[in-house]
Amino acid sequence: MKNLSVLINIVLLASTIAMASLPAQAKLPQSFNGQNMPSLAPMLEQVTPGVVLISVRGTHEVEQRVPEAFKFFFGNPRQGQGQSQQKERQFRGLGSGVILDADKGYIVTNSHVINDADEIQITLKDGRQLDAKKIGGDEASDIALLQIVADDLVAVKIADSDNIRVGDFAVAIGSPFGLGQTVTSGIVSALGRSGLNVENYEDFIQTDAAINSGNSGGALINLRGELIGINTAILGPNGGNVGIGFAIPSNMVQNLVNQIIEFGEVRRGVLGVAGRSVTSEIAKAMELDINQGGFVEQVMPDSAADEAGIRAGDVIIKVNGKMIKTFNALRGKIGSIGAGQTVKITVIRKDGKEKTYDVTLKKADMANIEAASLHPMLDGAELENNSQGNGISVAEVAENSPAAAVGLRKGDVINGINRQPINNIGELRGYLSDHKGVFALNVQRNNTSLFLMIR
Repeated sequence: MKNLSVLINIVLLASTIAMASLPAQAKLPQSFNGQNMPSLAPMLEQVTPGVVLISVRGTHEVEQRVPEAFKFFFGNPRQGQGQSQQKERQFRGLGSGVILDADKGYIVTNSHVINDADEIQITLKDGRQLDAKKIGGDEASDIALLQIVADDLVAVKIADSDNIRVGDFAVAIGSPFGLGQTVTSGIVSALGRSGLNVENYEDFIQTDAAINSGNSGGALINLRGELIGINTAILGPNGGNVGIGFAIPSNMVQNLVNQIIEFGEVRRGVLGVAGRSVTSEIAKAMELDINQGGFVEQVMPDSAADEAGIRAGDVIIKVNGKMIKTFNALRGKIGSIGAGQTVKITVIRKDGKEKTYDVTLKKADMANIEAASLHPMLDGAELENNSQGNGISVAEVAENSPAAAVGLRKGDVINGINRQPINNIGELRGYLSDHKGVFALNVQRNNTSLFLMIR
């Protein structure tokens, strides 16, 4: 791409999709007054109320470079380079979103749509404007979950994105350039796109349905009005649309959203392999009869893959019975599945025989960071949802950590805060983000109930 005469940019778009507990299903009319007249209108009437406009306001820090001639006034004049200052700047942004659950008011969008936002406002198709709160998000996969409180919401039914094919018709719904809800159509141009430098968890649907700035977080649907993807980026000169747009597959979205609802964040499972996509050269060198899949170059000791029996030299061709074409697609698929989940991994060995393993994914070593992200005084605690679904278990507490100083101990169960019941990490994260000041954690330690204070 660097050698192209035209600069090609990856543009992240603000767009949204809606899904509800009232799934939208509509058939296209076959005729009108005896004449064949196919139209998307009947289906769109059912689906478009589930796609919303997102408006955000906030501040972010920008670096201001101090000219060399004035650096004496801002620092040591003998330093070899000019000084810089951090300054807060206000911003506004627009995007789209999709209602996932009409009863609970869940809306999915792109993480980049609401990053650094202090205020998030949702505009429904009927004109209602509502404040939204962020439940959680994941920048690596560019997914975020919001929540609103409203009656009479409409949700879009989610399709199984593993069943879509190149050539299927696709319809994009969003609010480009703040013009209001807009519908464009095209086809699925390609599947399994990756390497776009958005992040490494990539397994995009490519479409030629027109997607522009403001469409980020919006819906990509099939002709049955079912969500097949969340629009997220385009590839084009100077950020303009040239018919190459990308959407996050609905199955990946659903896996990530389920984790955000449960934990308030994405807890990725780790397979524990390094490798590359199978090419014709690799297939020839390894005497393989296939030219797609994920070639395993290394298996990490004591990893999920190692414990299951996967070996270096294996070619991973399926996850849960679904074909895997590239190593990046494998990484994206595994990355959307939560830690502790068991998946079926099918490999081909050099002898050409297929073997399927049940692999329980391990958690990335990020526990302390996760606990600290809830509250600074919880840093050093490894937390996990109680298997009974009625609290948060403290799996580990590092010595001399803030969490240890607070009084948390391994084996404690956090089941409330400020006398409000807390059933999982997601609820605790939500409470802490919505309130300020001193918090009293309700902790069950063996047969004793106690309160631990954090501020």
